[in-house]
Amino acid sequence: MAAGLVISAPASGVGKTTLTLALARAWRNRGLNVQCFKSGPDYIDPAFHAAATGRASVNVDSWAMDRATIAHLVNRRSDADIVLAEGSMGLFDGVAARGVSGTGATADIADMLGWPVVLVIDPAGQAQTAAAIAAGLRDYRAGVRLAGVVLNRIASPRHEDLVRRALNDAGIAVFGALPRHAEISLPKRHLGLVQAEEQAEIGKLIDEAARFVSEHVDLDAVLQSAAAWSPQPAANGLNVTPPGQRIALARDAAFSFVYPHMLEAWRAAGAEISPFSPLADETPDPSADVCWLPGGYPELHAGRIAANARFHAGLRAFAETRPVHGECGGYMVLGSALTDAEGVRHEMTGLLGLETSFAKRRMHLGYRLAALAAPMPGHQAGARLRGHEFHYSTIVVQPDTPLAVVHDATGAVIAETGSRRGHVTGTFFHLIAEDR
Repeated sequence: MAAGLVISAPASGVGKTTLTLALARAWRNRGLNVQCFKSGPDYIDPAFHAAATGRASVNVDSWAMDRATIAHLVNRRSDADIVLAEGSMGLFDGVAARGVSGTGATADIADMLGWPVVLVIDPAGQAQTAAAIAAGLRDYRAGVRLAGVVLNRIASPRHEDLVRRALNDAGIAVFGALPRHAEISLPKRHLGLVQAEEQAEIGKLIDEAARFVSEHVDLDAVLQSAAAWSPQPAANGLNVTPPGQRIALARDAAFSFVYPHMLEAWRAAGAEISPFSPLADETPDPSADVCWLPGGYPELHAGRIAANARFHAGLRAFAETRPVHGECGGYMVLGSALTDAEGVRHEMTGLLGLETSFAKRRMHLGYRLAALAAPMPGHQAGARLRGHEFHYSTIVVQPDTPLAVVHDATGAVIAETGSRRGHVTGTFFHLIAEDR
């Protein structure tokens, strides 16, 4: 029987990922099987989790997924000794309107699965007020249990003592206090952390984080605070239809944003995945019956993508007879051109008329609910798809037929409708699940 914990915080940027990776590696070094999950629509953190644990991590999302889907994903990994679910943003941060089983808040997952919360608190610029914040989070919602806190970036022993005393007076356990330690800072870029597979030293970085946290956090106390947990009743399978029987999947540093649960669902349904690298000027597997270009960082590799004539020709030939779909960055590459942050315009594959630019960046962020006006790989016209959009590109021109009517989580209509032309479709949102 596994034991479960949620790692959360009052806000983003206080050290949730670092603590999650450190705990996971430290317990793995003790011989425990550690399983991680990511609450919310993040396609970068699960790769770090896998690097720390040696086990695949998947997303669980209360806005896009129903309880049966979440239970199914969690149940498949119930052979672990300890389960860590890393939250996103602050503990109770979600959208204003409820989705399938919640608002997307980490607290939804903690409540749903009955796992206590370990809060990471950075008390910079405060002392006793940190206890007031922790107590407020503890008492805000019935059903969400606080196991205790780990203090991060403590300035001095006196600072630690003030905060610890206040938390003890509030009846909140302090599992440890981490002084500032620049050596375990994870590098970032505009969409979040630099991806795990791009960091040659990621293993050493996680080992250092585990060593550092082991010195300053009572690992036994954290482990004992976890809730015993056993699989919950769940419907079989995930509500995800594979886009084809054999899927040519673009996969490299420019095309890497794939939710692990999507690949798992495709394979569970009997689909085969054939990866290829556009950056290496490779073409889709000619035996595949569909090609899928996920998101990633094409803007960082636009010149190379534009120059890879073999990739362009192979993709165009594929699209003459079979479906091709792109998400976000993949969608941009299916378009006519991409202008990078320096204002340089690069010719893309031209399978769609979409032209995008990073020269004037504007963030697009949030959940998306799309009603398909036409079929796309794996989904029929009229299907309601739930996903998430996060990018900084702007549309210069989009002359093709819209693919869907798209709304945000509040119900407001979104201009980024996706588009279609012939066998080719694309969306700015990353698909998470289809409404049952």
